[in-house]
Amino acid sequence: MVEIEKDGALARIFLNRPQKANALNSALLDALGNAIESLVDDDALHAVLLAGRGRAFCGGADLHELEALDEASARTFIRRIHEVCAALRRLPIPVVAQLHGAVIGAGLELAAACDLRVAAEGTRFAMPEVRLGIPSVVEAALLPRLVGTGRAAWLVLTGEAIDARRACEWGLVEEIAPSAQAVVRSLLAGDRAALMAQKQLLQLWEEAPLSSSIAASVELFARLAGR
Repeated sequence: MVEIEKDGALARIFLNRPQKANALNSALLDALGNAIESLVDDDALHAVLLAGRGRAFCGGADLHELEALDEASARTFIRRIHEVCAALRRLPIPVVAQLHGAVIGAGLELAAACDLRVAAEGTRFAMPEVRLGIPSVVEAALLPRLVGTGRAAWLVLTGEAIDARRACEWGLVEEIAPSAQAVVRSLLAGDRAALMAQKQLLQLWEEAPLSSSIAASVELFARLAGR
């Protein structure tokens, strides 16, 4: 259900459930979580690419599994989605999402948990959970940071899809391109320790006060400059 390819300083993770548009069920989530964790201590890597096989990056949570959930199993399932997204954010090196086809619901949460996003023309993005009788949760909380409060509200309240052009205009993706090759090439040109420090700071800047962010920046700068 998940493939890992390593090419020098780059690791590629592919969601590989193409017959189901890479919809996330428990088995796929477990496989993806294990794949991510297997890369944490690989000191040769500078970057990770996350992509999907087949016609879509990810069509969201598996509807058959959603329909069978009760309150207890729903809590377990949604926490597993969060754990996988959190594992992406915990990877010490940058993660690039290469998006195509459909990026829906939990699939968009996976993309939001990556550091950079590149979408092919024709990619569609949506958070349709309210139409299924549930709210958008867990890493949907990253959306206001990416696109702003109003646009995040539009996505999760209307359930309407947006195309790659609008996603780029809104800041949901950084580039429209057939692949993320150019972005990956730029990352691989960077110093690994500096990339790790920069990712750490970017996440700190999301939540910490300005004074704390600057103080941490000074310490990391001094540590790396003094190597």
